[in-house]
Amino acid sequence: MSQSRVLGIDPGLATVGYAVLELTTTNSYQMLEAGVISTPPEDDIPTRLKHIYDESCELVQEFEPKALAIEKLFFKKNVTTGINVAQARGVVLLSASELEVHEYTPLEIKRRVAGSGKAQKIQVQAMIQRLLGLKQIPKPDDAADAVAVALCYFLEQRTPLAQIRTLAKDAK
Repeated sequence: MSQSRVLGIDPGLATVGYAVLELTTTNSYQMLEAGVISTPPEDDIPTRLKHIYDESCELVQEFEPKALAIEKLFFKKNVTTGINVAQARGVVLLSASELEVHEYTPLEIKRRVAGSGKAQKIQVQAMIQRLLGLKQIPKPDDAADAVAVALCYFLEQRTPLAQIRTLAKDAK
């Protein structure tokens, strides 16, 4: 298990965005991989969830992250879609049950990565590109969102409160 590696997840039933980032120096990050897990809409939900679970387990086994950073659910109107996303999120959490889990709302991710909870998607993507020194913004958007979630984890670790928590945990 890498002490400086995180798996970022943007959950969904049709498409799960994922990204694996690694802290290389105090304030330098490297994107090891970013992509999506896609499920065919014609498959039944249990089959789709099994596919997401299997692929998530493979990511955890291959990259051996220390932590999982995952977006918290937020939905206003379509409860059915929210339930399906919640189920997909649940199987991802199950696949990472041995890892530290850190959950972030969309507002927290935008604020931490772009400096404002009201940042537009393109502003967050531009900051991802800049902070990671990427030539291009990761595609598709689900993968870029997962990169932002993973990056949020590392940026949160730099805050004084997070550092105090780490010291307290290490002292035990």
